[in-house]
Amino acid sequence: MNRRLTAIVGIAALVALAGCAGFAGTATPTDGDEAQLERNIEVTATGEATSAPDRATLRVAVTATGSDAAAVRDELAAGEEDLRAALTEWGLSDDAIRTERYDVQESYETRDDPNRTRYQGVHQYAIELDDVGAVGEVIDVAIDAGADEVQRIEFGLSEETEREVREEAIAQAMSNADADAAALADASGLEVSGVYEVSTGRSQSRPYVAQTYESAAGGDAGAATAVESGDVSVSVSVNVVYEAAPA
Repeated sequence: MNRRLTAIVGIAALVALAGCAGFAGTATPTDGDEAQLERNIEVTATGEATSAPDRATLRVAVTATGSDAAAVRDELAAGEEDLRAALTEWGLSDDAIRTERYDVQESYETRDDPNRTRYQGVHQYAIELDDVGAVGEVIDVAIDAGADEVQRIEFGLSEETEREVREEAIAQAMSNADADAAALADASGLEVSGVYEVSTGRSQSRPYVAQTYESAAGGDAGAATAVESGDVSVSVSVNVVYEAAPA
């Protein structure tokens, strides 16, 4: 799996003199009495790591319109039956296909004219895939089964992969924090003598969202929809309090 680490700018603040404002740290002194630092350097830094995606979520919708709300509902129900049957026959489990939105309402365009009443219905599904290379094929299966819209294609990470990438991001964040602390110490006539306290701050996973894709509609019968994917990034910030001493 190709991964690359991207250094993110660390933002640091220098505190010189007694005392330390405590973070909810994951590493702190544990020697009984609360230790007091004569000098310390506080740093907040961020690290980022990326990975190729290993899961995808498709959002597709079946729509219907008609002059009768019950008829629209029945059409959506028939569409659901066809869509689920096609996707499970392809190889997805029923749990991988879930409803995200269901709505039947009167059209805004005809609400003021009872003689032209029309109803609009939409049933939106989220389809989870572990095989990101099969996204285009599943889109074709869904469209052939009656899906009218492909609304979003999102590439992400499984829990296991995201945990591994997050650990890489934490390591990068700590490396950035160490570098910032060393620079601050050098500029202040100090030297870093150890880590007093450390905690994680903001953490974010950013999936890759496909903006466009090429459909096989109107092309060769054997062609498949092609969807471009990209790396998923995970960023983590760390808050570190370093012990400092005169250089």
